[in-house]
Amino acid sequence: MYIADRLRQLRESKNFSQGDIETRTGLLRCYISRVENGHTVPAIETLEKIARALEVPMYQIFYDGEEPPKLLKISQSNGENLWGDAGPASRYLLKLRKALARMHPDDRGLLMLLAQKIANRKR
Repeated sequence: MYIADRLRQLRESKNFSQGDIETRTGLLRCYISRVENGHTVPAIETLEKIARALEVPMYQIFYDGEEPPKLLKISQSNGENLWGDAGPASRYLLKLRKALARMHPDDRGLLMLLAQKIANRKR
């Protein structure tokens, strides 16, 4: 389902006009019309405004069910946790992320190349 169709469906189910949404969001009615007709793709911030105006949680714009979708648990196929999920490895990974964020992009690329070479090295 397209977001445009979903927004129109939610608005009509609440018996709101585009003018009502204009009043509640501060967005122009012609903009709301363009969004509902699929001519404009709204930003996330705009979708948040519209969701508040429609008095629905944000997930309902993207999801058609009554309950939020179930979160997927990301793990290896054998059921074990991935490295860095918990314990000392997660603390190490956090420190590494902070250090990488402060590095120049060229230096990060060089470090990645070095790490790949070391990981592919035969022992």
